[in-house]
Amino acid sequence: MSKNNDVPQAYVKQEEGYRIKALRLSPWVCGRCAREFEYSNLRELTVHHVDHNHSNNPEDGSNWELLCIYCHDNEHNKYHEHIMYGGSTTERKVEAATHSPFADLKSLLNKSK
Repeated sequence: MSKNNDVPQAYVKQEEGYRIKALRLSPWVCGRCAREFEYSNLRELTVHHVDHNHSNNPEDGSNWELLCIYCHDNEHNKYHEHIMYGGSTTERKVEAATHSPFADLKSLLNKSK
């Protein structure tokens, strides 16, 4: 067996490992559209890596999100478009708030006494 044939098998084994763990940790519901799954259609529920790094598989599942195949494809398309084209020109920059709503709270509370 050549090295090229070993790589897909290793990847398949890794994927099966984190998929099983993710399915045990989380309810069988798509994290985007909230579609519910049962054993008969579970193959349509995929594990999405939040940081897009398939090697980052913490045991607590903090980098995993269960998504249906449609939402998973959509998520990857958004990511690739952002990488290729950058942010949208319609996106506006949000500036940090300068107002502190609780700055004078103590004096306001004492005023009612």
